[in-house]
Amino acid sequence: MDNYQASLDSIFHALADPTRRAVIQRLGQGEASVSDLAMRFDMALPSFMKHIGVLEVAGLIGSKKVGRVRTCKLEPTKLAVVEKWYDDQRAIWDARYKNLDNLLNNLKGK
Repeated sequence: MDNYQASLDSIFHALADPTRRAVIQRLGQGEASVSDLAMRFDMALPSFMKHIGVLEVAGLIGSKKVGRVRTCKLEPTKLAVVEKWYDDQRAIWDARYKNLDNLLNNLKGK
C-alpha cells in the first residue's frame, strides 16, 4: 500500500466518528484547548483524549502543550488530501455519466 492510500485510510478512519468530525468542525473556527473541545461532549476526558489521539495520528490536527494547557489546531493540508480524492472520484464519475449520456443519445438517434 502506498503512502497516499495509507494516509487516506487513516483520515477516513478518523472522520468516521461523529465526535471526531465535530472536533474538526469546531477547529475550523480556530484553535481551542482540549478542555474547551471536551466540554461539548458527554464523556470522560481520557475517552475524549483517545479521539484527539486518532485525529493527531491521522494528521488532521496538531497540538501543543504550554504549561497544563494543550491547544489543538486544524491541519488543513491533510483535509486537502481528502478533497483531492473526492475531486478525482467526481471526475471519474462525471466522465462515466458523460459516456452514458453519449451512448443514450446515440441509441435515440438510431
